[in-house]
Amino acid sequence: MKKSLLVASLLAFAMVPCAQASEAQATKGGCMACHAKDKKVLGPSFRDIAAKYKDQKDIEAKLIDKVRKGGSGSFGPMPMSPNGPDKISDDDLKAVVEWILKGAA
Repeated sequence: MKKSLLVASLLAFAMVPCAQASEAQATKGGCMACHAKDKKVLGPSFRDIAAKYKDQKDIEAKLIDKVRKGGSGSFGPMPMSPNGPDKISDDDLKAVVEWILKGAA
C-alpha cells in the first residue's frame, strides 16, 4: 500500500513541470496575448476551448491546424491570426494544445 502511494505521489509530482512548461510555452509563443487560462480576453479561455472540444476525435490535429492557419467563427467573429513555426515551434504547439485539452491546469 505504501508503494502505491509513493508511485501516485511521484506521478503527480512529475506532472507539475509539464503543466508549467506548457504554460510557459504558451506565453513564449504569444498565445497569452489573446487567451487566458480561465477567462475570455480577445479569444476564448483555454478552459472554454477544452470544454467545447471535449471528447471530439482528432481534435488535437484540428486545433494545431487552426493555430497554424488562423480563422474565425469557432467562438464568435473575432478572427485568430495565423501562427507559423517562426512564432511557436511544432513541438511547443503540440505541447500547448495537449495542455489546453487537459483543461489548462
